[in-house]
Amino acid sequence: ETSSSSLTVGAYVFIGVGAVTMLMGFLGCIGAVNEVRCLLGLVSGPLQHDPPSSPSPALTQYFVFLLLILVTQVAAGVLFYFNMDKVKQEMDGIITKIIQNYKDGQEDKLQEAWDYVQAQGKCCGWEDFHNWTENTELMNRTNVTYPCSCENKTEDDSALVRKGFCEAYSVNETQSGNSPQDWPVYQEGCKSKVQAWLQDNLGIILGVCVGVAVIELLGMLLSICLCRHIHSEDYSKVPKY
Repeated sequence: ETSSSSLTVGAYVFIGVGAVTMLMGFLGCIGAVNEVRCLLGLVSGPLQHDPPSSPSPALTQYFVFLLLILVTQVAAGVLFYFNMDKVKQEMDGIITKIIQNYKDGQEDKLQEAWDYVQAQGKCCGWEDFHNWTENTELMNRTNVTYPCSCENKTEDDSALVRKGFCEAYSVNETQSGNSPQDWPVYQEGCKSKVQAWLQDNLGIILGVCVGVAVIELLGMLLSICLCRHIHSEDYSKVPKY
């Protein structure tokens, strides 16, 4: 219900890149320890005829896979940038469905994650707290009831993430129905808070991405350097009988 094509594809891309990265790291360690040149990135054709310092330029395995990983990451970043508007729309739809389908007392990872966002971000709903009026179960309550994680709390208990729906004590005993205007919740939506957080941490995010790219480039460079210093046994010098 809450999945989207772009986010699903992105998740599979990251999972695939992570799995291949782990595999290539393992193969790189094997190649370095056992001095296996083909695992490090360069294959020398007929080893007995190759000079020790001039391996064949055929790129394989470790070096090629590191290059493919880097290209895949760059391509994913470019696609994400040019599809930003579509991703935002799909994110709006996902959060809206989470709010609409939120069930009191239900153990659900998405609900728990959204409760955490609202409690830590000190916000309510996506656009604003009125998004919760689209939740049928909540609005069918006869008393003033609101999302617990939205409650406007003091700084002392801000770390506590409450779940489900909470019932407020109304001073008006004759009041009936659940009016959002009586909810003791944060008024601001979480969308602006999430955007502000991303903006504030944009430098860190870019720094991490650049750092990963630099490490991968260094890995490719070191694989070539190490491969050039690994010499095969020259069987042409072995005495023949």
